[in-house]
Amino acid sequence: MKNILLAISSGLLLAIGWPTYGFPLFLFFGFVPLLITEYKIRNNKFHKSQVFGLAFLALFIWNMITTWWIYNSTPFGMWFAEIVNSLLMALVFLIYHIIARRASFTIGSIFLICIWMSFEYLHLQWQFSWPWLNLGNGFANFTSWIQWYEYTGTFGGSLWIWIVNIGIYKSVLLFIEHKDKSILYRSAIRNGLVILIPILISFIILKTYEEDGQDVEVIILQPNINPYTEKYNTTDDRVGTLLNSLTASKISNKTDFIIAPETVFADNNRLKNFQSSIAKKTALSIISKYPKSNFLSGISLIDVFRDPSKVHSQTNEHKSGVFYDDYNSAFFVRPDGTDELYHKSKLVVGVENFPYQSIFKPIVGDAMIDLGGTVAKKTTQSDREVFFTKEGIGAGPIICYESVYGEFVSGYVRNNADFLAIITNDAWWGVTQGHKQHLAYAKFRAIETRRSIARSANTGISAIIDQTGTIVSSLGYNEQGALKGTLKTNDKITFYVKAGDYLARVAIFLMIFIFLFSVTRRRKKISIP
Repeated sequence: MKNILLAISSGLLLAIGWPTYGFPLFLFFGFVPLLITEYKIRNNKFHKSQVFGLAFLALFIWNMITTWWIYNSTPFGMWFAEIVNSLLMALVFLIYHIIARRASFTIGSIFLICIWMSFEYLHLQWQFSWPWLNLGNGFANFTSWIQWYEYTGTFGGSLWIWIVNIGIYKSVLLFIEHKDKSILYRSAIRNGLVILIPILISFIILKTYEEDGQDVEVIILQPNINPYTEKYNTTDDRVGTLLNSLTASKISNKTDFIIAPETVFADNNRLKNFQSSIAKKTALSIISKYPKSNFLSGISLIDVFRDPSKVHSQTNEHKSGVFYDDYNSAFFVRPDGTDELYHKSKLVVGVENFPYQSIFKPIVGDAMIDLGGTVAKKTTQSDREVFFTKEGIGAGPIICYESVYGEFVSGYVRNNADFLAIITNDAWWGVTQGHKQHLAYAKFRAIETRRSIARSANTGISAIIDQTGTIVSSLGYNEQGALKGTLKTNDKITFYVKAGDYLARVAIFLMIFIFLFSVTRRRKKISIP
């Protein structure tokens, strides 16, 4: 029973440390009860299944409390995501348990940090990608603590959390063994410094950072179209009229960009007919009297064809001999009428892609793909497109879920984006933590790249975020309107943009090395140093 209570304690501590309602200080010791449980099981020679079961209990509680809101979009998808992610996290703990029985305390601890970071990296790469609970995301509402993410990305936060957790865990074990309160006093000072020093460094960076780029005036549109009851029953004509009306009250001769949300034009648009689409006509109508203005928006596009040579892994078959590619795209229209398209590349699992379809579809049919009301795979592109104005200002179009991926977003900056434009539709989750967390995570991308962000969300929260991750202005959830503001461009490249998720790659190397070393060496009695 004590072990069960300890596992529950870990789940609750991690949950109350999570944004946007939580306080991240709890994350620094959230794993300690679970680590103590694992240590007790390891030394009492209980069965491995207990470690796995207790870890699953703790991590399932954390997953459920922090991301239950997926249910509002897809009940099946919510249960699938919560259970599978918790099982994967518990598997990480089980592998750590196996290695810890064969290695020293220090080596075992390093292995735990490395395998957890490797797991987080996997979640950024594979088709079942769900990096929402990567530990470094836990500081989303306390960006003044992590300005050094411009050097490490969110993996720096994950490493920080684990170092403190293991430091506290080691001190607790030593206190249990020696019953010496001075161990706890020294631990409080040592781990307190490990927490405070990075925060102090962050405060110094924040205090001395200056935005020195060019001013760009943006108008961010928030049409507030309900995706369940209105979106797919609203014609592009009506959408165009609404966007024109929202823009009219804000636009001026100084306006550089008008930005509308993800798939706001969703009225069966054919890719080959984009030039004559209502979406492009709307953009030209809005900016026609303002020769400095450019229009950026989301659109759903479909390309239907019969040529079998054009079929690829992301192509859908409508019926025998008829194929189509389905795109979630961003389009950009300049005052001279020229345009560009970008197709979303990081897809929402189940809703926009069928992970490892060739393996799973024969087994589960459409159960996996029909998580969010769609049975079509989206078609992606491999490169990060940047939209440039005739004056040379580059906007990186980031569509919805893509904004959760740090290294992915840095690709826009390497392609010379001067600021980032996030277009999204967060209405699927209702009035929950979902849309708040999604907004909060966008702040990391501003810090990592030192790029200002203009964020257009269909139902909110739309916002302008400066290069330090501070929300300068915003338009509330479930409000219709237009947000006008000025942001700064930047052409400097941060260390993180150059190096990417290097901490994770180092962790993968160390994890593999320790694993191979531990499983091939002769086992001996392990003690705490």
